[in-house]
Amino acid sequence: MSHATRSRPPTARLPVVASILLALLGLTASAGCSTTTEPAPAASPVRTAAAPSPSTSSTPTDAAWAQLMTPMNEKALALLTLAADRATEPRLRAFATRLHSGQEAELGRLRPLLARMGLPDTDVHAGHDMPGMVTEADLEAARAAEGAAFDRLFLTGIRDHLRHSAQVSRSEITAGARADAKQLAAALVTAREAALTELEGLPGAAQALG
Repeated sequence: MSHATRSRPPTARLPVVASILLALLGLTASAGCSTTTEPAPAASPVRTAAAPSPSTSSTPTDAAWAQLMTPMNEKALALLTLAADRATEPRLRAFATRLHSGQEAELGRLRPLLARMGLPDTDVHAGHDMPGMVTEADLEAARAAEGAAFDRLFLTGIRDHLRHSAQVSRSEITAGARADAKQLAAALVTAREAALTELEGLPGAAQALG
């Protein structure tokens, strides 16, 4: 469903999103510094509007996180679909199937969050080389690989996705303002940490991940 009628054009938002993403990926909390609203002096007769509530108001940090996590999950789903069918080890296939279901469920929360924030349900990072993003080149390589070579590509690709999406989500918890976004980010971090722990014990993981 398009949200174009409810949102500003993506081009007006991209410079802000890009700069905040640099802060998120660098694990800096400075992007959230501007989200604090100082209370007006009690005696001021001109300030009558209430400050936005952090539970419902979006900051550039919130927007950047939601607009990054959505395509990250969407691209990871394509790799997980391949692995659920083509991984050589049954435990790898089962892991990919469970993770696929979990990330689909996350998208079921991320997309409505974008709508509530008035953001387009489109990939504003298409063509960008974002850390942890499964790229079309990654998918092409995975489709061409077979056997143990495919398993290695899957393990390294999904490990990077899990690590970076957890890293960015921790920054949203620290620097974000929206309660619903921070709660979802916390849930994503918990899921990523559990998946990474399981990933390390999968067949071939020690050799593939080093």
